[in-house]
Amino acid sequence: MLLAVCAMAHPAGAQTADLVLYNGKIATVDENFRIVEAVAIAGDRIIGTGSNTEMKKLAGTKARLIDLKGKTVLPGLIDSHVHSVSASLHEFDHRIPEMETVADVLKYVHSRAGALPDGQWIVVRQVFITRLRDQRFPTREELDQAAPRNPVMFATGPDASVNSLALKLSGIDKNFKITDGAPGRIERDPVTGEPTGILRSCSRFIKVVNPGREPTPEDRRNRLKELLADYNSVGLTSIADRDAEDGDVELYRQLKDRGELTCRVFISLGVNAQMPMEQIEARMAATAANPLHRYDNMLWLRGIKVYLDGGMLTGSAYMLKPWGVSKVYSIDDPNYRGMRYIEPGKLYSIARTAMKNNLQPTAHSVGDGAVEALVDAYEEVNNELPVAKHRPCISHSNFMTLRAIQKMGRLGVVADLQPAWLWLDGATLIKQFGYDRLAYFQPYKSLFENKVVAGGGSDHMQKIGGFRSVNPYNPFLGMWITLTRQPRWTDQTLHAEQRITREQAIRLYTINNAYLTFEEKEKGSIEKGKLADLIVLDRDILTCPADEVKNIGVEQTYLGGKLIYQRQ
Repeated sequence: MLLAVCAMAHPAGAQTADLVLYNGKIATVDENFRIVEAVAIAGDRIIGTGSNTEMKKLAGTKARLIDLKGKTVLPGLIDSHVHSVSASLHEFDHRIPEMETVADVLKYVHSRAGALPDGQWIVVRQVFITRLRDQRFPTREELDQAAPRNPVMFATGPDASVNSLALKLSGIDKNFKITDGAPGRIERDPVTGEPTGILRSCSRFIKVVNPGREPTPEDRRNRLKELLADYNSVGLTSIADRDAEDGDVELYRQLKDRGELTCRVFISLGVNAQMPMEQIEARMAATAANPLHRYDNMLWLRGIKVYLDGGMLTGSAYMLKPWGVSKVYSIDDPNYRGMRYIEPGKLYSIARTAMKNNLQPTAHSVGDGAVEALVDAYEEVNNELPVAKHRPCISHSNFMTLRAIQKMGRLGVVADLQPAWLWLDGATLIKQFGYDRLAYFQPYKSLFENKVVAGGGSDHMQKIGGFRSVNPYNPFLGMWITLTRQPRWTDQTLHAEQRITREQAIRLYTINNAYLTFEEKEKGSIEKGKLADLIVLDRDILTCPADEVKNIGVEQTYLGGKLIYQRQ
């Protein structure tokens, strides 16, 4: 009789679950976005989804049965664009406060001058002036007053504002000239010819010395582990590191070998597109020969990244039409369209070489001119080598055109976008470009309608903390932005016609991002046979008020069926 009961409980050939989550609202994010009550897990895989009764029947005698008490469950979330290693080390020496105004910057510089010996450098990085309410650099005189005995560099990308001592130590005076052939401009007083302290696209000439403590290898591992744990706390179970250095790859490998990697990592190795093509080809060949190029669901070296244009925060994104004269961006040429770093023939060669080596190519492409140039390069490769299976990518894709979107859909080109930029920078962009020119700024609805697979990411570069980081990596903030398209510091919505649904917003951070990394059959949805990566939420993302979406908290995070985060 007992054997007969067991046979009824476990149909022939059925796997036995060691974990069953039941009595929940589980959004599978499958093709039909089915909602089920329960999910059964064996080892690191999902073995079934369905009703409470069906899934409990799969439970083994020692299985853990967890009552979700009606809570909503999603697949583990994925961030398509991070720079985790450098971000984790940003505050290794000391905590850096948030800065919204030039006064905040000067207060921080003054505090560091009090904490450091005379003559030691004070460096502030990536506090973009377009994200300050004043929308300007601190002046040379202001920095002199805040730190008269310390050299100071306030750097945003290739631009910088420095004080008098920093100019002196770097040998930059009224007679200094840029002679290395690279872009750059030193702003000067129109009367005296003396440098004002503002350097455009040439911060490379500042002879800065790192003022902080140098992390040991153990420090680097511990900081990265701390960041990955914080990713887990906001629901992230996978990330794509875009532009990893060789040392970053090694650090991830060490954590994997130690069993300390709590996010699955897809790596796009950074390639300097300014190198001769022979060196670029050699770097790609070496990447393809690396043992990490073989698929492993925890760590996979599968792509390369180059920089095609500048950035919208520094006024250097490559646009189809001129930027327009701007005091904020220090643009005085009415015909200026931004910076393009790779000429067409070389861009084609880089993309083709990557795909020949079975590497996914992507390029930092912010402006619509850069986006169209990259799409055209992929189309040229497609004429001799079908590109769809390689899923060539465009990173950032902030300014787009309908032509580029439609061509991406036809070619199978994918994109990773960062919704937080719309929230952080939308008001500034409306002032610079006007409302109409932003019709295809982060055009999520158009991307879905044209069957372009786009994924949501953060471009996380600095600090640990889902909301305080630069850029913020809390994925629920990103989803909320795609639902509302409401920039901060303004009441004006940015093209509401490009809003998407909650189901689509969830897909951006789950199955779409899995597709971007060639893993849609492994993760990204809660389906039989897939990795058991899932999260339990503190409210229902499908029915809560829209403005609450950004505040959704994660109560539990599972990676491969193992509980890796529990909210206290």
